[in-house]
Amino acid sequence: MSHNSFGHLFRVTTWGESHGIAIGCVVDGTPPGTRFSEAGIQAYLDKRRPGQSRYTTQRQEPDQVRVLSGVMPGETEGELVATGTPIALEIQNTDQRSKDYSDIARRYRPGHADITYDMKYGVRDYRGGGRSSARETATRVAAGAIARQIVPGLTVRAALVQIGTIAIDRSRWDWDEVDRNPFFCPDAETAERWAEHLDAVRKSGSSVGAIVEVVAEGVPGGLGAPIYAKLDGDIAANLMSINAVKGVEIGDGFTAATLSGEENADEIRIGPDGAPQFLTNHAGGILGGISTGQPVVARFAVKPTSSILTPTRSVDADGQEVDVMTKGRHDPCVGIRAVPIGEAMVACAVADHYLRHRGQTGRG
Repeated sequence: MSHNSFGHLFRVTTWGESHGIAIGCVVDGTPPGTRFSEAGIQAYLDKRRPGQSRYTTQRQEPDQVRVLSGVMPGETEGELVATGTPIALEIQNTDQRSKDYSDIARRYRPGHADITYDMKYGVRDYRGGGRSSARETATRVAAGAIARQIVPGLTVRAALVQIGTIAIDRSRWDWDEVDRNPFFCPDAETAERWAEHLDAVRKSGSSVGAIVEVVAEGVPGGLGAPIYAKLDGDIAANLMSINAVKGVEIGDGFTAATLSGEENADEIRIGPDGAPQFLTNHAGGILGGISTGQPVVARFAVKPTSSILTPTRSVDADGQEVDVMTKGRHDPCVGIRAVPIGEAMVACAVADHYLRHRGQTGRG
């Protein structure tokens, strides 16, 4: 299987399967002297870690990261300093239950990559989806933790803004609330509604989709290029590579199609510091593929989890029509744990473009 890498100057290659011994990644291109720690990486992995509430899969994985190469000890305890060589990260798998998937070893789950993997490779790892499992995304979160250290002043945050048909009330948006509920929800009242809704979904053996919003602040103006290296194009590609993502929008996205030119225009005036200042941010911080210096805003839609307890019609590898009901431990809403993954993929895209910009212009 090829195509396991993304990025150009900040390049990430991931490896491993859901039910293998371990998963991990190699991060290449981290500037020498970049400082980080295993504890700093772990903090982001703990946000994505399964089994933390009844609304996510009950697979119990500590997701403890180990840095294997590319660093030297820093001046303070636990600090690591990048040497400029590839940084290898490893996360052990400790709670695989492959027997849960024996019933679908030759059956294709509707809405899942089972059938397309067989079409392409002629073989598939049915144990948790193998390489197509969301388990792989833990390595991206680890890489994203390093990416955050490359761009000075960069902050990347994300929140769940919709589950099924229930959306947040943006007038109640509170970033502090994101860390106070199991949904990464910025609206406390909507989080309570989601809890009731997901309890019903979980008990019925079904699943539901979600929308995640990512906001990157401190992105310097000028990152990206106008044709084949658009910052928003690479952000979209990174987010679309996340399991179960079916749509991405930047800024107002599809809503922009409903606006007039006057409404959509991000008008400009001279700010108190004498620099141009945008009055609105419908463009989501990117114009013509190049960052404006405003917050970069992206949203992505996550489909319902394909592995459900409700019987669904399908076929098997022998060409027989069958009904499929998936056992095992699954997220009733995979969009919840996609929040830290979305953050990481945006951080990686911004770090990559920051290094490209610095290499081309000498500024950064």
